[in-house]
Amino acid sequence: MSTATLKRRRGWVFHAVMAPLTLLWVAPMVFVVVLAFRSFDDIAANGTAAWPVSFGLEGFREALGRGTMGRALWTSVQVTVPAVILSLLLASWAAYALARFNIPGRRAILLTMLAGNLLPPQILLIPVSRVMESLGIYDTLFALVTIHVGFGLGFYTFVLHGFMRSIPGELTEAARIDGAGPVQIYARIIMPLCRPSLAALGALATTWIFNDLIWAITVLRTEAKLPVTAALLNLQGGYVSNWNVVAAASVIAAVPTAIVFFAFQRHFVSGLLMGSNK
Repeated sequence: MSTATLKRRRGWVFHAVMAPLTLLWVAPMVFVVVLAFRSFDDIAANGTAAWPVSFGLEGFREALGRGTMGRALWTSVQVTVPAVILSLLLASWAAYALARFNIPGRRAILLTMLAGNLLPPQILLIPVSRVMESLGIYDTLFALVTIHVGFGLGFYTFVLHGFMRSIPGELTEAARIDGAGPVQIYARIIMPLCRPSLAALGALATTWIFNDLIWAITVLRTEAKLPVTAALLNLQGGYVSNWNVVAAASVIAAVPTAIVFFAFQRHFVSGLLMGSNK
């Protein structure tokens, strides 16, 4: 049997196995989207699993209006954007220093930063909330941004450090000979070359921070300040029988991260693995 025939058979086997798994993975998401566009009367009369007979936008209007999902969505944007920018900025500074300067104990510093991400957040909920109270920033969006920056910094630094170390030293040495200082080397050489990794980490950070629930309900108490995930949790209690409203709110909460992921999917895998492949 020829090699081409073997490859074709393996391809058919792969698709035969993966097609049902893909449908199984996509089916719940399709179900929620269809449910979000169905009318309440249709769901009440026929049930959630019935074939839809009428569609409308009343679920989205209710979720964005009295369901407060619109306000919560804006709150999540206010938390996610500065948290992602600050996390990647500080991580790039730390990674640049650890990768390009002979800092004593830099390996221990890097491993210590990474080890902080191995702690389960559940055991840190009470200590972190007490710290926020003592600092006087409890129940503020600033506290939530600070937590996300602090807990994500170690992982982002670790990934960027591996990538920056793979950049040939001749590039920075040539720039140094031409009179460029550390800041110029960082801004004009290191950062442009790190764009794939930054894009991948930006997509990951946006997904993690935007979809966070545990820290949001730990440090926030005012309902008007809750981000989209916490607001969705509250909405499920108030609209327990309005499945179209709950489904519409779930779709609203999922759309922003899906847009970010698909926008950066070209850089996602390559950006995370590029440093290890060089």
